[in-house]
Amino acid sequence: MSLTDSALDPDAMAQARTLLTPAPVRERLWPVVAAAAFAAIAALALAGAMITAPPVVSQPMTTSQDETLTPVL
Repeated sequence: MSLTDSALDPDAMAQARTLLTPAPVRERLWPVVAAAAFAAIAALALAGAMITAPPVVSQPMTTSQDETLTPVL
């Protein structure tokens, strides 16, 4: 009997090896989608707040004589 001969069935051994290999780890996609959705909603909310907010003025605005409204008739 040579060294390459075996009493085990090669097809059964191949099936056993495939059954014993660990299943590939699948990455979950929903955390990535949730983070992207949160970032998009936050960006839209901040953009909307910047558009609708009044301008910030550090000093009171004064009007000069040139800026007063005079009716032109």
